Amino acid sequence: MNTPVRSVRLIGAPTDIGAGHRGASMGPEALRVAGIAQALRGRGLNVVDQGNLSGPLNPWLPPVDGYRHLAEVVSWNAAVMDAVAAALDEGQLPILLGGDHCLGLGSITAVARHCRQQGKNLRVLWIDAHADFNTSELTPSGNVHGMPVACLCGIGPKALTELSGTSPMLRPDEIRQIGVRSVDEGERRLVREVGLDIYDMRYIDEIGMRQVMTQALYGLDENTHLHVSFDVDFLDPSIAPGVGTTVPGGPNYREAQLVMEMIADTGRMGSLDIVELNPAFDQHNMTAQLAVDLVESLFGKSTLMRS
Repeated sequence: MNTPVRSVRLIGAPTDIGAGHRGASMGPEALRVAGIAQALRGRGLNVVDQGNLSGPLNPWLPPVDGYRHLAEVVSWNAAVMDAVAAALDEGQLPILLGGDHCLGLGSITAVARHCRQQGKNLRVLWIDAHADFNTSELTPSGNVHGMPVACLCGIGPKALTELSGTSPMLRPDEIRQIGVRSVDEGERRLVREVGLDIYDMRYIDEIGMRQVMTQALYGLDENTHLHVSFDVDFLDPSIAPGVGTTVPGGPNYREAQLVMEMIADTGRMGSLDIVELNPAFDQHNMTAQLAVDLVESLFGKSTLMRS
């Protein structure tokens, strides 16, 4: 089944405002250099690249009350929220080119609000090495790219949890996390209390990626909007070194391709984030090229040779 929306809008958000390393601000251009627009056009899609959003520069300051750059993070996420909402309102599939993963907060806030307005169910696949469920009390760093899932579920500063005026934007049962293998101890306790559905690498190793994806995608129907938030550090660093927070033991190339192909098979993906690509740590843009290859699979490219 093909993705029903055939027009996509690329939205660049060149900032590392929520991250602990500089460089994710170069991610949107690295994806463009790797040919993301051309690859999607090759899949038969109408591609509109609206260029990059603008926002405050990264002041690179220490945390204040447990958060680094909170005002700037709010500003960037508000811009992302408005841009993603505009694309959805015009019937386009928004593709956020990050930027660090704190931007998923603005993107998913817009998607969740759109789903409520349209009477649709929402399923979020958070494809990431990290649970991103930290709080100001638990975080060892204050970096907000480790907090967006908690904020979406209503745990965090009001400026982020109520970005669109209501909170929470997500229920824990609307999100599935895939590939997690790095969780802070306090974060682990909070995730268990909330009941987040996490398919970590131990579980993937035990039952296999195909069964994991079958479970994560179970229950999708024609009234479900599927949002994919793809953090490039989900991938094993041996094939994707271009991220700021590498964690060994991630999925290999074929496992990652299977994830994307099974998502494409549902025909339900309605929005996408590509985040945490950091060209400063990459080798000849290989991670960006791999990300584009995987995104092509999200839109139907497959090696399947049998019916």
